[in-house]
Amino acid sequence: MLAWLPFRPTIRMRLTLLYGGMFLMAGVVLLLLMYVFFQDAVQGFVPHKFDLGGNRILVGGTSMDGAQFNQALASEYLARSDSARTTLLRKSLTMLVCLAVIAFAVGYALAGRVLRPLGEITRTARDVASSDLHRRIELDGPDDELKELADTFDDMLDRLDRSFDSQRRFVANASHELRTPLAINRTLLEVQLSDPAASPDLQQLGKTLLATNERSEQLVEGLLLLARSENELTDRRPVELSEVATRALEQTRAEACQRDVELRSKLSPAVVAGNGVLLERLALNLLQNAVRYNTPGGWVELATAEVPGGGELVVSNTGPVVPGYELEHIFEPFRRVKGAERTRSDKGVGLGLSIVRSVVRAHGGAIEATPRAGGGLTMRVRIPNP
Repeated sequence: MLAWLPFRPTIRMRLTLLYGGMFLMAGVVLLLLMYVFFQDAVQGFVPHKFDLGGNRILVGGTSMDGAQFNQALASEYLARSDSARTTLLRKSLTMLVCLAVIAFAVGYALAGRVLRPLGEITRTARDVASSDLHRRIELDGPDDELKELADTFDDMLDRLDRSFDSQRRFVANASHELRTPLAINRTLLEVQLSDPAASPDLQQLGKTLLATNERSEQLVEGLLLLARSENELTDRRPVELSEVATRALEQTRAEACQRDVELRSKLSPAVVAGNGVLLERLALNLLQNAVRYNTPGGWVELATAEVPGGGELVVSNTGPVVPGYELEHIFEPFRRVKGAERTRSDKGVGLGLSIVRSVVRAHGGAIEATPRAGGGLTMRVRIPNP
């Protein structure tokens, strides 16, 4: 109904239009009733007729008999009545317009006062959406519908906060408990492999178990980092994205050479607000994913740039063609795009992009994955500035 408006039809604007419109309608009805009543009252009066008894009277330099005088008197009465009605209507319309403007202004102020608790609820919900689950509305005021809504929202946040905290503690505790036996297994296997008297079969078995143990350690480290990145960022500092990208490139260069993948970079200064360690891990995971899910002789390009409101980090790579319907699943834990080339054990443990998404959410940013026409993906990450 209000789609034709050139601005966003907020609830405050709708209430203002409702209050002002109701006042305007009431004023128009009142004005019409006054006009009808005034017209009826005027029509009820008839000018008195004078009998001059055959004599003539001089009016405005004109000599009139009784009939002419009474007719002139009636015409003058009608003219004055019409003039009075027109004056009343014009002045009433002027006053109605002035009062309507005042009514709209007062309605706008009253709507803002009524909706002030709703604005507080909206701001708190926005903070909660940016990973601050510890915020509460705690609305003061009369026990009305808005306070009931705020209290219900606070109860929901309490349950969500407890649920997320319980989940994070479970993942962190389970990961910590698994690190100790895995470290012991690695030590025992390394000691066994260092024994020159071990048979070739035993050496091969030890290497296989060591590789399996290393993969389990990577999984545990990934779960720890995922649990950490799901937490809110209470301490945000200016971070230079190009420096973060440079460190991630240096850590990926050896693996890229081993897989015959060319690394390219277009790094421009871009300062964002966040945690440097987590942002470095984000860039590293994206680069490792692009290198591992690539083809021999392919390339990976990393670019950083400043965009309105923050900084942007873009990772593009060649590789197998990725179906568009698979993009919604690649950020889920332990999910990979279907295909033999993406399910080998040397590709990782399936947590890289999940960690990337969690880090982006913790920073209040956004990530977008789009397939390239010739194969591969383009990952675009935007992080707000300080």
